[in-house]
Amino acid sequence: MGKKRADFVMWDVVLVLLGLWVFTVRASVSYDSRAITINGHRKILISGSIHYPRSTPEMWPDLIQKAKEGGLDVIQTYVFWNGHEPSPGKYNFEDNYDLVRFVKLVKQAGLYVHLRVGPYVCAEWNFGGFPVWLKYIPGISFRTDNGPFKYYMQKFTTKIVNMMKAERLFESQGGPIILSQVHKRTFYLVHFYLVVW
Repeated sequence: MGKKRADFVMWDVVLVLLGLWVFTVRASVSYDSRAITINGHRKILISGSIHYPRSTPEMWPDLIQKAKEGGLDVIQTYVFWNGHEPSPGKYNFEDNYDLVRFVKLVKQAGLYVHLRVGPYVCAEWNFGGFPVWLKYIPGISFRTDNGPFKYYMQKFTTKIVNMMKAERLFESQGGPIILSQVHKRTFYLVHFYLVVW
C-alpha cells in the first residue's frame, strides 16, 4: 500500500517541469521525493490561488502584488478549459482569459507559478471547467480512463503546454512556471482507495 499511496500522491501532483525565476537570477529547482529544492536547499513554498478569469486583467497586478505582500512565493492557477475552448477547436485567450499575460505578470512580480492544466477545475467553476460541448462526444466518460476523454484532454493539454513553451514561460526556459499539474483526482483512482479504506 505504501508504494501505491506514493504513486497516487505523485499522480495527484504531477511535477511536469520544475524551475524558477527570481528577478534576473535563474535558480536550479528540483524535487528529491521529500521536498522541492532550490539551489540545492529544501524550501517550503507558500502558495495561493488567483484564478485569472474571475477578475479583469487590470486587476491582476494588484492581486499579484497583494499576494506577494501577504507572503506567497507561488501563484497557483487552474487553466479553464471551458473558457479557453468554448466550441471545439475555437480558442479564446483574450481579456480575462489571457493566460500568457497573467503568467508574465506573476513573473514580473518575482513569484513562481504552479500551472494546474487540469482538465478538471475543482474550484466551484461551472461544469468543473469542462466545455459543455464535450459531453456530446459519443462514448465519452469524464475523468476516467476513457479513449474519447483522453483524446480531447491530450489535445487541449498539448495546446496549453505548447503555448507556454512558445512564450518561454517554463523555468527551463527562464520563465516562472516551476510546477505543472495534469488532471486532478480521476474517479478510477479514487474508487480504488475507497475500496482499500
